[in-house]
Amino acid sequence: MKFAVVTFPGSNCDHDAIYATGSLLGEDVVNLWHKDTELPKDVDCVVLPGGFSYGDYLRCGAIARFSPIMREVVEFAGKGGLVIGICNGFQILTEAGLLPGVLLRNTNMKFICKDVSLKVCTSDTPFTKSLEQGRTITIPIAHGEGNYFADAETIKMLEDSGRVVFRYCDELGNVTTSANPNGSINNIAGIINEKGNVLGMMPHPERYSDPLLGCNDGIKIFESIKKYINI
Repeated sequence: MKFAVVTFPGSNCDHDAIYATGSLLGEDVVNLWHKDTELPKDVDCVVLPGGFSYGDYLRCGAIARFSPIMREVVEFAGKGGLVIGICNGFQILTEAGLLPGVLLRNTNMKFICKDVSLKVCTSDTPFTKSLEQGRTITIPIAHGEGNYFADAETIKMLEDSGRVVFRYCDELGNVTTSANPNGSINNIAGIINEKGNVLGMMPHPERYSDPLLGCNDGIKIFESIKKYINI
């Protein structure tokens, strides 16, 4: 299979994503620039990486949403292609209308960089096929605007339709207020679109994909994508 990792001005996790999908997972990966106007025809999954696209001016992801490559990404997703947005990539997906809601400033108004525990809410997605539902994984976060917010009707829709993929929890898997690092409604750390082919998550799986780092829980997300494509 083939991954495409998009680099925007200000991206800083693009090479991490390339390393995770290419060197660690052993798959083909192509690096695209935000001004590119075409996706390779054989791409199976597009990765929108973390960072500070366009310096987070105006709003996180708001300018990147208008990059030429995003027209192709939106069309690709509309045809059922897999797209994963990580941290800033999640913010871009909400700005582009591929996912509902918005990411607000962390409730403590500070940038947070630390390991967090995530509860896998469903294994029935292309991005979690290699993870057991209810399992707790460790993934790092690094964001100042990771507070997921949507109106009550949207939250109910996400919850009722099983579109919450990850929640912040403690090490034992308990979803508690104290385990919520940024104030996200219902401890939401990652959601999926209605078709199930677009995932947005604030934590960084690419940063915990190499066992040399002492934890490689993140590689399971990329392995899930590979497993789904190769079915």
